[in-house]
Amino acid sequence: MFKAIRVTILLLILLFVALSTWLTKARSTDWNNSLWVKVYPINADGSAASKDYIATLETDDFADIEKFIAREVARYGRTVRQPLRMELGRPIYEQPPEIEPDSGLLGVMSWSLRMRWWASSTAGEQDRIDPDVRIFVRYHNPDSGYVLENSVGLQKGMVGIVNARAGRRESGSNNVIIAHEFLHTLGATDKYDPVTAQPSAPDGLAEPDRKPLYPQRWAEIMGGRIALAADDAVIPKSLEYAVIGPLTASEIRLVE
Repeated sequence: MFKAIRVTILLLILLFVALSTWLTKARSTDWNNSLWVKVYPINADGSAASKDYIATLETDDFADIEKFIAREVARYGRTVRQPLRMELGRPIYEQPPEIEPDSGLLGVMSWSLRMRWWASSTAGEQDRIDPDVRIFVRYHNPDSGYVLENSVGLQKGMVGIVNARAGRRESGSNNVIIAHEFLHTLGATDKYDPVTAQPSAPDGLAEPDRKPLYPQRWAEIMGGRIALAADDAVIPKSLEYAVIGPLTASEIRLVE
């Protein structure tokens, strides 16, 4: 009898989590109201350069992400006045959980759960009201020569981890990566080759019908780069050179 009660409680908890996840996804992509996205800076390498740069950050540094989403939402015929509202949180002094390179399915699931718990708990008192999406940006000294790790966005938990460079010259490309990971939290998928990072045709290209196909003039945001040739691509310097393609728009329910 006691075992049956435990199983029933567990099933009810799983049902609640599944229902909560579904409702969150539905609300976050109905495009009827603003989504509140909060950015939390982290000094990833402990350098003075990253610390000094973080101290200069303001919410306006992420305004291009608001403008990009507003422009693309309007382009797909949605009429919400301000689909995205960015906010800058206070610095976070704890690094996010790491995932082992050879983690199997269970390892990835465990890491995802730890990441979601870490994201909700580490913000502490500054999040008395939870934002819709949390994006933690790990800044690195741009002069260190460090090769940035991959960034990640999780739909379950609505959280993103972005690796970025601590410099004004890199702020535009940093915002491209933040926007990319934000769209992951809404259900958008990557549209580039994971080995070469080359945008995948046709869905990873901003202009799949362009003749000649290359060079492209813009980046499809989930393709991540402007394809200059079949084997050459660059991260755009700002979101002015990025668009949301039709498949991505469908994935985040901009189009039905």
